Amino acid sequence: MSPLDIQHKRLVIVSNRLPFTAKLENGTLQFSESAGGLATGLSAFLDSYKYHFPTSKEHLWVGWPGSTIDEPYRDTLRSKALVDFQSYPVFLSEEDMDLFYLGFCNKTLWPLFHYFPSYTHYNEEYWQNYKKVNHLFLETLLEILQEGDLVWIQDYHLMLLPELLRQQRPDLLIGFFLHIPFPSFEIFRLLPLRWRREILEGLLGSDLIGFHTYEYTHHFIQSVLRILGYDHYMGRISLPNHIVKVDTFPMGIDFHRFFDASTHPATEQEKLALHSTLADSQVILSVDRLDYSKGILNRLQGYEYFLEVYPEYRGKVILIALVVPSRIGVDQYETMKKQIEELVGRINGNYGSIGWTPVIYQYKNLSLHPLSALYSISDVALVTPLRDGMNLIAKEYVASRTDKTGVLILSEMAGSAKELGEAIIINPNDRVEIAEALKESLQMPAGEQQRRMYVMQERLRRYDVVRWAGDFVESLGEMRQVQQKLNAKLLSDVARKNLVARYSSATRRLLFLDYDGTLVPFMRRPSLASPSAAVIDILTRLSTDQQNMIVLISGRDRTTLEEWFGHLPIGIAAEHGYWLREAGFDWHMLKHTNTDWKARLMPVFQQYADRLPGSFIEEKDHSLAFHYRAADPDQAGPLASEFTDHLMNFTANIDVQVLQGSKVVELRQAGVNKGIAAMHWMSKGDFDFIIGIGDDWTDEDLFLALPKSAFSLRVGVTNTQAQYNLRGVEDVLKLLRSMIDG
Repeated sequence: MSPLDIQHKRLVIVSNRLPFTAKLENGTLQFSESAGGLATGLSAFLDSYKYHFPTSKEHLWVGWPGSTIDEPYRDTLRSKALVDFQSYPVFLSEEDMDLFYLGFCNKTLWPLFHYFPSYTHYNEEYWQNYKKVNHLFLETLLEILQEGDLVWIQDYHLMLLPELLRQQRPDLLIGFFLHIPFPSFEIFRLLPLRWRREILEGLLGSDLIGFHTYEYTHHFIQSVLRILGYDHYMGRISLPNHIVKVDTFPMGIDFHRFFDASTHPATEQEKLALHSTLADSQVILSVDRLDYSKGILNRLQGYEYFLEVYPEYRGKVILIALVVPSRIGVDQYETMKKQIEELVGRINGNYGSIGWTPVIYQYKNLSLHPLSALYSISDVALVTPLRDGMNLIAKEYVASRTDKTGVLILSEMAGSAKELGEAIIINPNDRVEIAEALKESLQMPAGEQQRRMYVMQERLRRYDVVRWAGDFVESLGEMRQVQQKLNAKLLSDVARKNLVARYSSATRRLLFLDYDGTLVPFMRRPSLASPSAAVIDILTRLSTDQQNMIVLISGRDRTTLEEWFGHLPIGIAAEHGYWLREAGFDWHMLKHTNTDWKARLMPVFQQYADRLPGSFIEEKDHSLAFHYRAADPDQAGPLASEFTDHLMNFTANIDVQVLQGSKVVELRQAGVNKGIAAMHWMSKGDFDFIIGIGDDWTDEDLFLALPKSAFSLRVGVTNTQAQYNLRGVEDVLKLLRSMIDG
């Protein structure tokens, strides 16, 4: 059974653009098909959707219709979009699109994610409008989303939308796919801190995040770890309220569309015209959208160098350079177009003759059959982007070679290079490599061409765009089971009401509350996590109720806990229970122990702290703690594991225990834990209501010690001995307030 047999009503695709463009001309709405690999590829998938997932035939595409539509015409557009295109429009003003699309998307995200930091604009107005448009998409989605919908958000324009949608509709499955590279941490961190944090948090609102290559997946995971502090296990990131799966899905093409088009009568007619023009020349093809990331100038320089160092090919080869008009409004594009035209003129002027033009340059769009004809008659495809998320041109060329001849020269900076290893892979920055690759390709025997092309074609045939999208949607469907399993222990409204009712009717109550990660969030340094006024107010109100006994049970040292909470009439257990203080009494030890080991092991702790900048040692009466929350997570993870292993081996014959908490490794005397400390208070009387709330595995001892009639809750969506999970600190405080207020 497919994971998607778990019923959902529709697949809702959300992208910046709809698969059609609507324009208002003379008071009439005109519609035309949108160009581009995403629209074409996803349309092919949607055509096959009902056959792949028969329980889920419906789909809806949400996006901008391509122009500003005035209010009187919007209802008409909505109706026609739904009936004719199974789409729903998001209406945006021209100003919003300018600042959003031409601004933050094209002048900030696009250059930075393609490793052109010098072209990147850091404009606060662009950023605020990017946030605004993501909210406008949210508002539109909330108008039409239904229970059980599966939402698939596309690309860098909408990276804040997953979390915005999750906040409003946590019941939905949300997927996100990035169609451009995700840059390395060193590039991504060039964004202002609040921008990059919000972008990562926005993406982590998804249940599944997809990238074209393992490299991009790794970059994203590394940025999440270093900026937000969330680690992963086998590609899964555990967050307070859900699990996010991060995976690799290299996008395919509609293979049969291009394979079949190459022998279509309209294509054959185009090929005849080209053959008459090109005569017997060997043809090198360059097709790309006008963009600095595509490496068009480098490609022309490589071809120029090829003609210089291999003069025997002059008059025998032709480079067809097709440049497709790109997005307007980007300063670098106009400059680049002039540079391309100047370079083409220089090459033709220096090497051309009356009977031979080295470069045939065209600046225009081509429809399927003229493009297919170019793919079919070209002996070599020169695809050399400086950085590209995938690059479907390379795949389209391979799919179009029905006789399996032809050679693909492909940049190692393109995502497709990870799949098309039989191509000649080059560095696009090296004109010598480009020239040598051109010579190798033009001399390659037909048998070797066919061997390579056959392998690449079969791979693309198997993993086409339908398979790509189908795999993503299936993986997203599987996440429903993961989330349901983890959410099964979340405190439901019914369970919450029962807990509050039991509390209200009880006459003798005992409450065990952890501190860090339970009443307050974790901070980079423990000293910064002092209690807020809200926490003090809650503890005060709970402790002044004569029917309550409140016990703060923490791993912190007694001095700090006394300073923060000594004025309250509550019990306190410090250092996981070694030190106890009942309300109105002095501190005493639960168990007298020998702590001579601390002096012997302190140098070991100090050695590791010296090796990890940002870490520090906290000495308590009965334990030593190595904190590394503020350290570089890439260094901290392996070193903390090494340190833990070292401690466990070094202390094997000592009566101590090694604890691994949240960004801390603690060594303490064995024989005392939160469970034993809790039993001390439970022995003080007969309680008809007991509750324990904590956030890490040291609290598991507490949960196990509580009687079956007690309530136990662990903060965070994770496996636990507790009866219930709470999503985070705010949920803890909300529960305690509801208990107080009844």
